[in-house]
Amino acid sequence: MTHRILVVEDEALMMQGLRHLLTSRGYEVIEAVTGPEALIKASAARPDLLMLDVMLPGLSGFDVLKALRGEGNRTPVIMLTSRGAEMDKVLGFQLGVDDYVTKPFSVLELLGRVEAVLRRAAPAQVAAPEALALGEVEVDFQRLQLRREGQAVELPERAIELLRVLVEADGQIVTRDGLIDRVWGVDQAIGGRRVDNLVVKLRQAIEADPAMPRHILTVHGRGYRFVRTP
Repeated sequence: MTHRILVVEDEALMMQGLRHLLTSRGYEVIEAVTGPEALIKASAARPDLLMLDVMLPGLSGFDVLKALRGEGNRTPVIMLTSRGAEMDKVLGFQLGVDDYVTKPFSVLELLGRVEAVLRRAAPAQVAAPEALALGEVEVDFQRLQLRREGQAVELPERAIELLRVLVEADGQIVTRDGLIDRVWGVDQAIGGRRVDNLVVKLRQAIEADPAMPRHILTVHGRGYRFVRTP
C-alpha cells in the first residue's frame, strides 16, 4: 500500500532531500512550506503521516500540531527538531507528537522512524480468506491453486501469493516494491518487470477480458489494487 506523507519544511535543500528519499522508497510526498499551508493540506490531502519542522513561517510546528489535535485530527506526526532542543521534545509530546527526528539525521534512522510510526498507526490487516470466488473462478490460497469453470489453471505459485497480498490490502494500492517485499522477501533483488509479468498471468486467469481488467487494476505511477466487486 502506498502511504502519503505531508512534509512541512521551509528549507529548500532539506525539502529536496526529503522528497527524493521518501519517493525513492515508494512514498507519495505532498509538500508545504508554511504553517498555514500545512493546516490546509493536512485537511485536504488526508496524509497517512505528517513530517513537521518546528521552525516554520506563519505558524510554528507546535502551533500546527496544536491546531490539528484541537480539530480532532489524529494523523501521526514526526517532528523535525534541532539537536539538543530537549524542551521542544517535551512540549511536542504534550501536544501529541508521535516521534522525533533530530537534525542532522541519518537516512536509515529517518526511514526506520517513518516505518515504525506508520506501522503503529496501521489498522488491523484484513486477512485473506482461505478461498476466493470470482464468478467462474475459484482460488485456493492454502493449496496455491486456481480453477476456472472447474478446470485447474497452470499458474506460478508466486502469482497466487501476489493475488493474496492484493486481496489482503482490501482495495488499497500496493506498490511494486511492496509486492516484491511480501512475495519474494525484502532482501531479494527483484525487478518490477517480474511483478508486471505475474499480474499479466493473473489477469489472463481471472479476468473476463484481460485487456480491460475489472479486478486487478493498475494505478499508474503507484502500483496495483484488487477490486472484488467492480
